Amino acid sequence: MSEPKIEPDLMRVSWGPQHPMSGQTRILLDIDGEIVHRLTADLGFTHRGIEKILENRTFLQGIIPIERMVMVDTANIGLGYVLAIEEALGVEPPERADWIRSMICEFYRINSHLYAFGLQVEATAYFPAVFLWTTIDREIILDLQEQLTGARWSYNFFMPGGVHADIPEGFQDKVLEGVEYLRGRFKQYWGAMVENAIFEMRNEGVAVLRKEDAIRLGATGPVLRGSGVDMDVRKDDPYAAYGDLDFKVVTEAEGDAMARLKVRFHEIEQSLDIIEQVANEIPGGPVRTRIPLFLRIKPTEVLSRVETARGELGIHMFTDGGMNPYRVQINSPSLRNMYVFERLAELDEILLADVPVVINSIDPWYLDSDR
Repeated sequence: MSEPKIEPDLMRVSWGPQHPMSGQTRILLDIDGEIVHRLTADLGFTHRGIEKILENRTFLQGIIPIERMVMVDTANIGLGYVLAIEEALGVEPPERADWIRSMICEFYRINSHLYAFGLQVEATAYFPAVFLWTTIDREIILDLQEQLTGARWSYNFFMPGGVHADIPEGFQDKVLEGVEYLRGRFKQYWGAMVENAIFEMRNEGVAVLRKEDAIRLGATGPVLRGSGVDMDVRKDDPYAAYGDLDFKVVTEAEGDAMARLKVRFHEIEQSLDIIEQVANEIPGGPVRTRIPLFLRIKPTEVLSRVETARGELGIHMFTDGGMNPYRVQINSPSLRNMYVFERLAELDEILLADVPVVINSIDPWYLDSDR
């Protein structure tokens, strides 16, 4: 990366290279005393060439590496890739498979947001035990997914035409037990975090992103909805079973670090409602449409969109009649939101001590932006 020129009378601090949460990164801070005048993300610092890897894997083999982009949200990432393959093939999964897909995706949305909560609390240097709470509560989700898919992380459970297996006997009752437990826990989170005076002081009014700026800069996910923009792919362009499920798009008007956290908090409540609906109302039938083991897809161009925990993910796939994609382009939400992050110091006054709070309020996953 060619570093931007530093302005006179400012000092440049290299925040990193380090592993602050989700992969190695470096951020350049141009400061005057305690005031940050510019934030520059060293994008590409952890580039692994996922897009190129996909060109050298068959369509089915590519499901494995693409999930490595965001390990706390593998289901939503993998579904975006599978939907692109299905569109290119002209295949639709059974209705029951769509409901199972939506349930798994919402479990992983909760998993990702729990991780974001823990990091935000650590960034404020307040009550680090909350990070341990979020880690413990993620075990409920991981245990359920292990019973369903056989894996705790990176399931590779979605496949073109449906899912690998049906839900096991008694699984729905265990899901409802997990939902009830998590609802009780989140009441405790609200009191320990959102309504705590120290946490409020460190997050309210920090790094304000106004609605018009969020739209202009291309923000997505909770970062966009935290600025009052009602936009969610699950509602705007439904996929899987989201068109049949009852849930609300959560927004907050303040646009600060606290607003972005509140969006994630209330999104978990909506995710629990979705999971409960699936457990109670899932339709019967098969979970897979048969497809050839060795896929060859005629030359075409497709685009799939899904709402991951960090926002809209776009998969732009080109095929040429072979067994591998000719080209896969990934529009990742972390990349879009990192560009927003770089502008925050210009839009609002940010103190040096608040930089960890600001970056965690964006909730980037560096291996997602450096795909």
